[in-house]
Amino acid sequence: MSKVVEHSISGTYTVEVFKTDVTCPDKAKVLIDHIQNAFYDYQVNFDLEDCDRILRIKCVGGVIQSDTLITFLQRLGCNAEVLQ
Repeated sequence: MSKVVEHSISGTYTVEVFKTDVTCPDKAKVLIDHIQNAFYDYQVNFDLEDCDRILRIKCVGGVIQSDTLITFLQRLGCNAEVLQ
């Protein structure tokens, strides 16, 4: 699932979904904090019950920098790739 652009009453937003290797809810919470501090316009959540341990990023009014985010996550010890 590559970038999806949606329109709502509040404006346009982009969603990107990543496959990750995160299994621990505590690690997911830490990663969410780091992502939101570094990318202030991203709304972030994990679905660790999904077989691909999904990381979902929503960006209101901007562009999701997938390659930058993947590198950022690698530096934090997390492997991620855009879910196709």
